Amino acid sequence: MRFRYPLLALAGLALNAPLPLAAQSKPTADDIIARYMKTVGGAEKIQAVRTLRRVGKFTGEDGFEAQVVEESSRPNRVREEFSIQGMTGINAYDGANGWKVDPFGGKKDPESLSEEELRSIVEDSDFDEPLIDYKAKGNKVEFVGMDNVEGTDVYKLKVTLKSGDTRTYYMDTDSYVPIKYETKRIIRGTPQESETTLGDYKPVGGWYLPFSLETKQKGSSGSQKITFDKIEFNVPIDTTRYYRPKQAGAGASSSGGTATYDYRLGALGGAETAKYDYRLGAVGGAAGSSGLKRGSR
Repeated sequence: MRFRYPLLALAGLALNAPLPLAAQSKPTADDIIARYMKTVGGAEKIQAVRTLRRVGKFTGEDGFEAQVVEESSRPNRVREEFSIQGMTGINAYDGANGWKVDPFGGKKDPESLSEEELRSIVEDSDFDEPLIDYKAKGNKVEFVGMDNVEGTDVYKLKVTLKSGDTRTYYMDTDSYVPIKYETKRIIRGTPQESETTLGDYKPVGGWYLPFSLETKQKGSSGSQKITFDKIEFNVPIDTTRYYRPKQAGAGASSSGGTATYDYRLGALGGAETAKYDYRLGAVGGAAGSSGLKRGSR
């Protein structure tokens, strides 16, 4: 699926973009990022957005659907909810600590995220994504050449995150907006690679954001897609929603597997530390299967 033409059809985006950097002998990462920021609204409009609430639908490769809600506040707080079959899983980060509620594994009480889960949600908590103010965040960005994505010429920017994970962004040479990024990370000692296609950019408080994200594992024919029905900005969000609720007593732990369904990875895993993350399109974990049924549409 190509997203270039919907991007360029956005009013003012192509017109506001400066002359192509390809005409320069050596375009720099900072040049490309500056033009990207200008195209999607500019630093002032981006910084004016203090909170976001995204509401949408997750569609798995076999057609099952779930509702997703993501709330985030500057600079680095996020709460993610995944609802299916009357149950809602929660992953949250308050800027310092991460926690989850995992009803799919038979748990009702909040518990701490694992080290790898925490690393993942810390990346999710980046309100502006890794390219903007990347130096202040401890990220490294380098221009690694040009490429072509289904007929669209792109600049390639490699981002090495503070965590050590890498993302390679494919930036449209006309609009300077990313149309795809590839992620490489280590999950439980195993390298995982995925690619995410971005599309359906719309203005949110003057800041153009993608309303469509489609993720698949490298080499896989199947994919998972998030389609946001709405993204609201500067909505009141009770900050206590990011913090781990206090328990009245010690929560009972389930026996056997404790599968965690995290819609950020993109496949359903099972057993003790399996995790689902729609943004990375991968599942890891010990042997076993989750008790969560995958329903049809």
